Amino acid sequence: MSKTQERAQTAPNGLAQQQRVAGPVVPPRVSARRRRPGVIALSLALIAAGGAGVAVLLLQVGDRTDVVTVVRDVQVGQVLTEDDLGKASLALDPAVKVVDAGDLKSVVGKRAAVELRPGSLLSPSQVTKDSLVKAGEQLVPIGLDPEQIPATALRPGQKVKLVHVPAQGSPDTDKTSDAAPQTIDGRVAKASGAAPGTGVVVVDVATAAADGPAAAAWQAAGTLRLVLAAVEGD
Repeated sequence: MSKTQERAQTAPNGLAQQQRVAGPVVPPRVSARRRRPGVIALSLALIAAGGAGVAVLLLQVGDRTDVVTVVRDVQVGQVLTEDDLGKASLALDPAVKVVDAGDLKSVVGKRAAVELRPGSLLSPSQVTKDSLVKAGEQLVPIGLDPEQIPATALRPGQKVKLVHVPAQGSPDTDKTSDAAPQTIDGRVAKASGAAPGTGVVVVDVATAAADGPAAAAWQAAGTLRLVLAAVEGD
């Protein structure tokens, strides 16, 4: 038998053997992952809470109020003009007291009750229609050296006493030391910042018209001292 015949006879048996060995491959069975109801419920709750938070945030951002702002420095007692004021739209807490943008015209022409700074919101308490000097009063400027300035910051409206302190060697010093010093009641209308170099602070004090000349004379003679009056209730 020739080799060709041998290959022809053995071929079918070899092919059958290969088919038996190789055979079709059956993929492994993957069991379905067991779902846990508790995890699913927690996921749904977190998604719902996140959506509610975003909704609240969007509502807060959208709830904005048009308010009056300060755009220039305004000193105490200065009359407000439209150039001093601006408008802004902000989301504010209801507890914050501001002037509504629609009321801007109502504050123009009033005076600043406190010093106003650019970028701040204007509140109703920061403006007044009253003049710094009322009827029957005079405004006396008083210069205070650094050692004469109270540690408590001077603010408009604070009550003060102007005290006459006689200079050493003057006739007034011969008077009985038990005598009470002369005083004049006053009210702070404005206080400047400390002057560069000297540190002197100028305080405008409103006094009764009858006391104004005496206070000015004490100031010129260097015999005047300013004392903060006790706050009511102290």
